[in-house]
Amino acid sequence: QEHGLNFQRLLDASAYKEMFRQDMIRWGEEKRHSDPGFFCRAAVEGALQPVWVVSDTRRLSDVEWFRDAYGDVVQTVRVVATEETRKRRNWVFVNGVDDTESECGLDQGVAFDWVITNDGDKVALGEQLEMLVQSLHRSL
Repeated sequence: QEHGLNFQRLLDASAYKEMFRQDMIRWGEEKRHSDPGFFCRAAVEGALQPVWVVSDTRRLSDVEWFRDAYGDVVQTVRVVATEETRKRRNWVFVNGVDDTESECGLDQGVAFDWVITNDGDKVALGEQLEMLVQSLHRSL
C-alpha cells in the first residue's frame, strides 16, 4: 500500500515480485528495526480460532515473539526441500537476496518442534502432515 504495488502479483514467483524483492526486504528490515513485533502482531490481529497457522516466519525474533506471547502452545514447523527439488520448482539462487536474514534467519538457533520434508513424495508428505495434525488435535 505504501508504495502502490500490486499485492496479488507479489504473492507469486513472478518477475514482478523479483523486481521489488530487495526493496521489500529493506522495507521489512526498517519496520522490524523500529518495532520487532510489527509483523507478528499484524499476523494475529483479529484471530479468534483455537488453532492458527502463521506461515512464513523468517527470523528468530519472530519465533521468540510468538513464544513470548503464547508460551508452550506454540508449535514450530519447518518445511524443508533439497536444493535439487527447489531448482526443479524453478528456484534460482540470487546473491544478496537468498543469503540474507529474510531467507536464512531460521537456519540456525531454532529447535523446531516439527520438520516436514517436501521433496515431491506426496505420500510421505501426507503422512508427515497427518502426524502433525493428529498431534495438534490431541493438544486441543
